[in-house]
Amino acid sequence: MSDTRGVVKYIEENKEEYLEALREFLSIPSVSTQSDRKKDVAAAAAFVARRLRAMGLKAMVHKTAKHPIVTAEYLKAEGKPTALVYGHFDVQPPEPLEKWTSPPFEPTVRAGKIYARGASDDKGQMFTHILAAEAYLKTGQELPINLKFLFEGEEEIGSPNLVPFIRQHKKDLAADYVVISDTAQFDRNLPAINYGLRGITGFEITLTGPNRDLHSGSYGGAIANPIHVLAEMVAKMHDKRGRVAVPGFYKDVLPLQAWERKAFKALGDGDPVVLKQTGSPNLYGEKGFSSYERKWARPTLEVNGIGGGYQGEGGKTVIPSTAFAKVTMRLVPNQDPKKIQKKFKKFVQDICPDTVRLTFEVSEQGAGAVLVNTDSEGMSAAKRAIKRGFGKEPVLVREGGSIPVVLAFKQILKCDSLLLGWGLLDDNIHSPNEKFSVRDFYRGIKTSALFMEELAASKS
Repeated sequence: MSDTRGVVKYIEENKEEYLEALREFLSIPSVSTQSDRKKDVAAAAAFVARRLRAMGLKAMVHKTAKHPIVTAEYLKAEGKPTALVYGHFDVQPPEPLEKWTSPPFEPTVRAGKIYARGASDDKGQMFTHILAAEAYLKTGQELPINLKFLFEGEEEIGSPNLVPFIRQHKKDLAADYVVISDTAQFDRNLPAINYGLRGITGFEITLTGPNRDLHSGSYGGAIANPIHVLAEMVAKMHDKRGRVAVPGFYKDVLPLQAWERKAFKALGDGDPVVLKQTGSPNLYGEKGFSSYERKWARPTLEVNGIGGGYQGEGGKTVIPSTAFAKVTMRLVPNQDPKKIQKKFKKFVQDICPDTVRLTFEVSEQGAGAVLVNTDSEGMSAAKRAIKRGFGKEPVLVREGGSIPVVLAFKQILKCDSLLLGWGLLDDNIHSPNEKFSVRDFYRGIKTSALFMEELAASKS
């Protein structure tokens, strides 16, 4: 039987060392999108492997076609559940650098928060689970559960090599639950467990009119302007009620259950929260749903980028040859990305006039939405651990974003993921001045240790 009190005491006594180790980790500029940072991504993998080995585990660094994957395991808890901890050590590009108050790879603590690229997404959060396991082993105890680690360096570029790796190592990665800390608390001092993620698919649409940019005086009024046509097409993608106008788009949408709508309502009025977070002058969205319901559990279509014509200083009187739009759709349970792709493509073809030529390129191959069983033993164990570690019962929420690997875990390993986020929604992930609360870093370590104890005591 493990002595969690001794583990928690050890964590308290080693806070400074943990923070210094996190600083070292965050100092590695492991930007997976940039080819000149390949050695840095490898250095981050080496850091993770060294830390796992230092606690007595056999860690392996697996080469892939691009960036490495790190695995390790502890399988001495006979008869106890197995948890697979997943995280990623690659980070987003830090640009624009001039927007950072302190350099992105020189971790700086200000007002109880550590600022650095990757602080919250996902180095700081994933590191908590390594340190929690270390606390058990460094105090001379065995882990109360079987534990496996799977960390990758390609999450920020879509994890191209992870799913093949999971399929290839399916037996080695088998677990009862996957534990992921790459999300956020609902609010400051109000922890949350995410039980649902939206899926995603996307296109880039290009319209071509004339075979070159034309003088707008010589040809204006005689030749269609691709930008005008594209603007008209984009305007037709939603109706006046804020619904996506693609025929059949909502056919397979899984409606919210009564308990979910009640639970979301109990979180309070999300409208002023969304306005405050975004700085927008007013709200927009599908009629008949609250802000939380729209963000978490309803499908959307967004134009993420649009362009064409002259973009330089001053004017240039042309009818541009081409115009483009980048479109993504967030999907909810029961929507099939492939079916949605076909419906969207037909819709765009139907509304495109013959004055331009239309081409498509799939920019997001597609991942389905995920719902996690909220009544599982693992979910109950996570709730108990978070209540002990954070001092409050966690709320159950959905996440509007997508973590495609969660669906892969469910389909390949046949197990649910427990999305235990220690971060906050204002941590500026993917933005300048990314940060992570030092207090929540420590609470995450403690809660991870308590989770192992709680899961060991469960029936699964």
